[in-house]
Amino acid sequence: MRTDIDVVVIGGGQAGLATAYFLRRAGLDYFVLDDQSAPGGAWRHTWNSLHLFSPAQWSSLPGWQMPVSHDTYPSRNEVIDYLARYEDRYHFPVRRPVHVKSVSRVQDGLLVTAAHEEWLARAVVSATGTWSAPYVPDYPGRENFGGRQMHSAQYRNPDDLRGQNVLVVGGGNSGAQILAEVSTVCNATWVTLQEPVFLPDDVDGRVLFERATAKWQALRDGRTIMAPVGGLGDIVMVAPVREARARGVLHAMRPFSHFDADGVVWSDGTHSRVDVVIWCTGFRPALKHLDPLQICDANGLPRTDGTRASDEERLWFVGYGEWCGAASATLIGVMRSARDAAGDIAQYLRAIQPRSTSAP
Repeated sequence: MRTDIDVVVIGGGQAGLATAYFLRRAGLDYFVLDDQSAPGGAWRHTWNSLHLFSPAQWSSLPGWQMPVSHDTYPSRNEVIDYLARYEDRYHFPVRRPVHVKSVSRVQDGLLVTAAHEEWLARAVVSATGTWSAPYVPDYPGRENFGGRQMHSAQYRNPDDLRGQNVLVVGGGNSGAQILAEVSTVCNATWVTLQEPVFLPDDVDGRVLFERATAKWQALRDGRTIMAPVGGLGDIVMVAPVREARARGVLHAMRPFSHFDADGVVWSDGTHSRVDVVIWCTGFRPALKHLDPLQICDANGLPRTDGTRASDEERLWFVGYGEWCGAASATLIGVMRSARDAAGDIAQYLRAIQPRSTSAP
């Protein structure tokens, strides 16, 4: 079956829902295609104890504020519940589970293909995020290591790590928070490329978003600003991380030389036995569905003008991070990118011929 439609949004997480909000306001005909079995996007796959590091009022999507949490910072379950209620509140046309296999060019638009259905869209928004594309560096000897390896995308809780030697690799917030948690039950070692940057205890997501906003406004106005030290990638001192600091475990070592069968060898030749490695080494944009368009460079990223693809005028990107919008991978920050993309799409569709009716 093929359906003709104005806009297809691929991805039903926070970025897809924010975009749907503005497409709805623009009166456009659209579908949201989500490959998850239920609402919540990537939040369904985070570790159990994860909390935001901004209060609810600073962590909301456009149009409806997240309910105030019992804690200062909402938990993952509260975020999932909010996203489900947000979707229901606005009656977004979300189809799930639908795994989009490809987006390709055809004469009248972009053809979005899933297993048993196709959509001919005059515009497409890719909002698939990064969680389904975890990145693990090609570390020397990694294939010879006989222990267990997992990415932060697979980590849920430390229950099955009790008493083991665990290596946490990665210097961002996920590395710090997972190190803080697993170090309560096992012998944990933290490895980072550089010395981690710890933000002052009174700096949380509110301050970081304000700094990202100031940067965005300066870039928009052609100004340069001297931004304070600290960005979205630096470590926020949430309660578990502060507690790890108090226990004296919040210190990191520089990278080891290579893996061997039962552990790692450090640059000075010493050996450490390792049972489990947790890679907190980030993610890459999940863009495989766009392979037929051949618009990504050697780094796997498309060129963009704002949120719009430079090499495909019918394609927009929302929610992947700085390359398609300042703070666009955050709950509150995605609003700007979603609004800009929906506004551009509405303007583009008004300028081209009305969609002709065709039979499925």
